[in-house]
Amino acid sequence: MIDLDWLSLAALAATAALFVGVYFLRRAGASFTLLTVIALVVGIGVGLLFQGHLDYVDVIGTVYVNVITAIVAPLIIVSVLASITSLGSLAKLRTIGLSSVFWLLLTNLIAILLTLGLALATGIGTGAQLELAGVDGSTLTGLLRPLDEVIVGLFPSNVVGDIASNNIIGIILFTLLIAVSYLLVADRKPEKVRAFKDVVDATKRVFFKAVGFIIALTPYAVLALVASTTSTAVARLETALSLIGVLVIAMVACFVDAYLVNGVLVKVFADLSPLRFFKLITPPQYTAFTTQSSIGTLPLTISTLVRKVGVSEEVAGFTAPIGTTIGMPGCAGIWPTLVAVFTVNALGIEYTVLDYVVLVVLGLLVSLGTAGVPGTAIITATAVLTAVGLPIEVLVLLIPISAIAGTASTMANVTAAATSAAIVARRAGALDDEIFAGRRHAPDDEDDADASTTPTAAPAAAPAPAAAPTPAAHAAATDSATTADDTATARLTPVP
Repeated sequence: MIDLDWLSLAALAATAALFVGVYFLRRAGASFTLLTVIALVVGIGVGLLFQGHLDYVDVIGTVYVNVITAIVAPLIIVSVLASITSLGSLAKLRTIGLSSVFWLLLTNLIAILLTLGLALATGIGTGAQLELAGVDGSTLTGLLRPLDEVIVGLFPSNVVGDIASNNIIGIILFTLLIAVSYLLVADRKPEKVRAFKDVVDATKRVFFKAVGFIIALTPYAVLALVASTTSTAVARLETALSLIGVLVIAMVACFVDAYLVNGVLVKVFADLSPLRFFKLITPPQYTAFTTQSSIGTLPLTISTLVRKVGVSEEVAGFTAPIGTTIGMPGCAGIWPTLVAVFTVNALGIEYTVLDYVVLVVLGLLVSLGTAGVPGTAIITATAVLTAVGLPIEVLVLLIPISAIAGTASTMANVTAAATSAAIVARRAGALDDEIFAGRRHAPDDEDDADASTTPTAAPAAAPAPAAAPTPAAHAAATDSATTADDTATARLTPVP
């Protein structure tokens, strides 16, 4: 006999009714950002009303995360390939590549120092009574791997396996090998690899069309995911209240880093209005907050950077994917640092300036090659505590609030990646101020305008050749100039 939870069914029915409401709001012309905000607020209400009875609603959010995660690996491959093959030279690749890594690591360093300052100033953990005797940390120890295995694991041994496991570093390294090989051959005999470039560009357009369909479902997924997150948070409220200091500082550090620190960086180094920048990247921020997955948010991040912020495809398609595995100030910087200082103070351990310097360096190192998926903060914190000789059993006590803090830390990760991409684009002369200001749509808007609802018409209905240069013409244009107009081909499916 089937055991039905009628409250869970009621929650599912209420969610379905709200989905219908979101659909009609969208048909009425509500913006994507507004729909996402409404879904966020309504989702909180559903989570509070049906707390503990969201099993069926959870399925909706899980399916969305699985689908969007499934497309991440091929999206990274075609994005990085298309970006690098359009650069036209290894010199440009070196410039964008090194600049991307530098700014991603810098955002993490600033986040670590910010958290260290907040934690030391507040004395977080001082006077806490921790009972670690009966705490089993063996499961966390199993998350760690020897350094040699970590290094070897960064390099692909089985491309199919790397794609299946979303080994982002391995995928990027393999793609870089193919892309660099293309540039070397194209430099001498461009006619020999023109067909390869055509295939890459065509594949990219197909995948981005598919991404458009998935992105269109984001408000619905946000509603379901927020309801689930709210329900979980309420269930853990008693435990969270006992560790409220850690949770509050984690949230404050994440929001200060995301908005204040990145706002200053965007203003000073990208010469963009922070307020407008944050308004434009609101959808990926909300999605990151609800899914707790930088990788799962990647398609929307790239789309927003290109279509709304005005970052060139070459930069967005390279910097954003790398930002899901390098830097990550929320999960690899703020949380591990905060947990370490909390442990030191709670256990009354004497820490010197040199010890804190080592802690900062380790925070930077653990961000290299760490996948931006839910639960990453636990892995990075485990690595840091183990490296500095602190008991990882403390993490077991903090697990109930780790998931709550993970919402803000993932949002900080995505914000830092978007900020880094904007800065890299500005310094490379690949940021379109007209698109950022909203005075001009990104190229090919008309071609993909209905991507989220209706498949594109037959090729005969495509824009005139003048509006959509051939890949060969695009490559020539890229070699001759570095302005934002060089990237006027094959843009991402628009955000609804």
